[in-house]
Amino acid sequence: MLLVEDSRAIATVLSARINALDGLACDHADSYAAAQALLRNDAGRYFVAVLDLNLPDAPDGEIIDLVEQAGLPIIVLTGNLDEALRDRMYERGVADYVVKDSLVGIDYVARLVTRLAHSHEARILVVDDTRAFRDYLTSLLQQHGYATVTASDGEAGLAALQQQPDINLVIADYNMPKMDGLTMVSEMRKLRSHDELAIVAISDSTKPGVLARFLKGGASDYLHKPFAIEEFYCRIDQNIDMLRSVRRARDLANRDFLTGLYNRRYFFEHAERMHRSALDGEMKMVVAMVDADHFKRINDQFGHQLGDKALVAIATTLRDALEGRGLVARFGGEEFVIARTIAKPDEASRCLEDIRQRIGAIALQHDGRLVPLTVSIGATHKLGVSLDDMLHRADLAVYDAKSAGRDRVVVR
Repeated sequence: MLLVEDSRAIATVLSARINALDGLACDHADSYAAAQALLRNDAGRYFVAVLDLNLPDAPDGEIIDLVEQAGLPIIVLTGNLDEALRDRMYERGVADYVVKDSLVGIDYVARLVTRLAHSHEARILVVDDTRAFRDYLTSLLQQHGYATVTASDGEAGLAALQQQPDINLVIADYNMPKMDGLTMVSEMRKLRSHDELAIVAISDSTKPGVLARFLKGGASDYLHKPFAIEEFYCRIDQNIDMLRSVRRARDLANRDFLTGLYNRRYFFEHAERMHRSALDGEMKMVVAMVDADHFKRINDQFGHQLGDKALVAIATTLRDALEGRGLVARFGGEEFVIARTIAKPDEASRCLEDIRQRIGAIALQHDGRLVPLTVSIGATHKLGVSLDDMLHRADLAVYDAKSAGRDRVVVR
């Protein structure tokens, strides 16, 4: 980010807070001239600019004109609250206007910068039958970096959610043709839970009962028309933050701490679904167990730190080789498991042999010395009656691979 602030103390505290939250890098300029030099050198390296409104060599907000030319989202810092000035700033399209009168304000800016760094990951669906209002909401969202989708009625909004599973938040109006907002929200909740999708309802302030019905029907939050821009951003950002926190907590619960792969619990939960689909004839699949060869020898000779590096290298290779066509998890110790879709049975041997070769090519070194790293892979594409049947056959195949000399693939 680019920080333009003439107070060294505020710049130091804000930079440290941003770095502590998300490890983001910060370039600091203490004057208009210094900021101009940084932007002239490489404006493309910045994703946001935090600007002191009153600089020694630009006391009347000229810094905003300069940064606007670079096309960066702008967060304005000021020493006092001036409502008329704030309104003018929002009319100009700044992302936010913050009073730097305490550590609370500094902390808010740090969290806002962190949010803007990740806002492109969120997709928001705006459903309203008035095009001008849809365009207005979309412009506000895009100023905060959010990707947007629009729909003009409830039926189109529901269809958009079904077609685009990466939508994180829906802004829903009440009065719409074909399907009203309440019905749409109720149908959306059949598809996505509160932990997966936030819904912000908007209704005329003269109809308070509508918002209560929205909340009971599945909405997460609400806004009265007309609303202040600051309130709009607070409602949207807080709901996106909530979803991100839930997703982060769920991810931590589902992943192995060392390798970042999914854990056993997550694997069984999702591989069972794959197996049921395969039994129904919807797809073909292979289940494979991957076991590192002579792993105890690596730990004993080179230490557990290198052993951990070896596990991480194997995990990364497995994840990359899978190319999104299934699941890979750490089963425990030096053992990994794969559930992968295949087009036909003979594809299983080819894809697993590719994995074996990739792992064998890992250049793991200790004190300049290459440490050989190989795996034995056992697999099956025979569905049996359960996922446990497939895992048992794959486990037996691993034993066959070990008995035959290791560093090989055996498919039963």
